Amino acid sequence: MHTRTLGQGLEVSAIGLGAMGMSQSYGPNPGDRDEMIAVLRSAVAEGVTLFDTAEVYGPYVNEELVGEALEPIRDQVVIATKFGWDIRDGRMVGLDSRPEQIRRVADESLRRLRTDVIDLFYQHRVDPEVHIEDVAGAVGELIAEGKVKHFGLSEASATTIRRAHAVQPVAAVQSEYSLWTRDPEAEVLPVLAELGIGFVPFSPLGKGFLTGTVNSGTTFTDGDIRNRVPRFEAENLAANQRLVDHVKALAEAKGATPGQIALAWLLAQQPWIVPIPGTRRAERIRENAAAAQLTLSADERADLDSLAQRFGVRGDRYNAEHMTYVNR
Repeated sequence: MHTRTLGQGLEVSAIGLGAMGMSQSYGPNPGDRDEMIAVLRSAVAEGVTLFDTAEVYGPYVNEELVGEALEPIRDQVVIATKFGWDIRDGRMVGLDSRPEQIRRVADESLRRLRTDVIDLFYQHRVDPEVHIEDVAGAVGELIAEGKVKHFGLSEASATTIRRAHAVQPVAAVQSEYSLWTRDPEAEVLPVLAELGIGFVPFSPLGKGFLTGTVNSGTTFTDGDIRNRVPRFEAENLAANQRLVDHVKALAEAKGATPGQIALAWLLAQQPWIVPIPGTRRAERIRENAAAAQLTLSADERADLDSLAQRFGVRGDRYNAEHMTYVNR
């Protein structure tokens, strides 16, 4: 797989891997830890070098899984993890990006990840109770100490990105971005282009919808976050079906899968965009990695660009509570 460069010269594979789903959020968690370790290592064999985790996934167990899987090949990969949640008794109860908390999380994440440095340390959600300049300064101190290499932000507004970057250069911003979630285009992407910051879309396959395997008749198991996402309510999925049907038709014409079309579209937007689709299956990693070799014509790109506007997208991407945490 070819590589791409995020901000501050951070070179990674064109497509990364989001590890969250290996520990939570998409129905019953895998029972075989060794199987998930094998899947993570198979991604490296496919050329994936960027791996995304967070202390809150599990919580904690996802970092432990990623750390164990990648320890033997640590020099071949870039590990991104995150701080910023207040976690008590195994639950998120709010936000906490106080400098002392950032330092504590960094030390604990280093231990769980079995490494002496975090390659990319994201603020998971912007904490309105802590000045972003103080957050950036705290991460800057960790960088000076050699515990962290690069600073990142997640779901931050353009204004927040500018303020943080002025204190400690930001290497990457991650937010949800896909053919049916276009929020970053108006303000965030132009700022990233201006400042030389990379962009890492999470949920680039629309939490499975853009693979063409989810429809209004799909039922999700207990514990699956899609049960709480308005966009996945049956009536909204039915309304959004035209968009994914269009993607499926293009995929069939090109001998590709709908997911590969969705990833190829993201890669075509900017050379500093690196999506991180998640999966629990090695065959999906191979499929996603192959999207880096898929070329879309100018006409195909223009057609895909207009899908959300032409067909509309029904339903918010988070429930009401979690929508309050984005674009701060």
